[in-house]
Amino acid sequence: MNTEKEKIQLVQDVSAPCNAPGAIANAFCAIGKTKASLSLAKMVILGILAGAYIAFGAQLATIATYDAAKYVGDGIAKILFGSVFSVGLMLVVIAGAELFTGNNLIVVGTLNKNVTVGELLNSWFWVYVANFVGSLLVVWLMYLTQLWKTGNFAVGARALAIANGKVTMTWGAAIARGILCNWLVCLAVWMAVAAKDIPGKILGIYFPIMAFVASGFEHSIANMYFIPMGMLLKNNAPVVEAAGLVGQLDKLNLGGLLFNNLLPVTIGNIIGGAFFVATLYWYVYLREEK
Repeated sequence: MNTEKEKIQLVQDVSAPCNAPGAIANAFCAIGKTKASLSLAKMVILGILAGAYIAFGAQLATIATYDAAKYVGDGIAKILFGSVFSVGLMLVVIAGAELFTGNNLIVVGTLNKNVTVGELLNSWFWVYVANFVGSLLVVWLMYLTQLWKTGNFAVGARALAIANGKVTMTWGAAIARGILCNWLVCLAVWMAVAAKDIPGKILGIYFPIMAFVASGFEHSIANMYFIPMGMLLKNNAPVVEAAGLVGQLDKLNLGGLLFNNLLPVTIGNIIGGAFFVATLYWYVYLREEK
């Protein structure tokens, strides 16, 4: 009978078509250490890029589906929304960038004593701030494009409705949706590491991301694009009229962004990624080996 250590070694078969879960867990110890050891300048630059990449997916999803529901129905429109949104994480993982939600997986390295708690929190803080900067950069550029005027302000109306919906949730709903979201996002990153080629990484990312977005779960970094875009558009009368939200935007402000959405959603994202993926897989695949 194989010992526990031999079982771990058996899943690390380099000839296999993809990396097995135990090998992925081992890989994240090294990946986490590399991420946590980045210089501040590199961490911030890569964080800004990740925020921009997720924003690219968010704006594409808004434009691509603003009128889809009336032609294909709400369910298919949501699947289409999630499908095109997935380009954001593909850019992060394949092109290379630092995304706060994906970096919840650094916890694997922390539990395995490869990354200190201080290094973990330092990475999370700077990457989160940098993601926000990158998101706001794309918000500003997209506003300048005036593409929100497309369809007689229908694109802007869709963006405004998305933003308003995100700041009017209860804390309970926001935390629960945040947990479910990053559970799937971190599984997408986990599966991307399992893949050994770019088509495999794309497929590994696509299905979990499509699932979380189509389901209506909440991603803190994506919301750094969605909500500020709505905050810019709320002062445009034609957009507000087209959205049918006249007199209903009192929560779409800085307080709504930070306290009604980002705070509870970020808490949920950490639980979903750091516990349900990083901690549980560490326990299964690495704790016995230690």
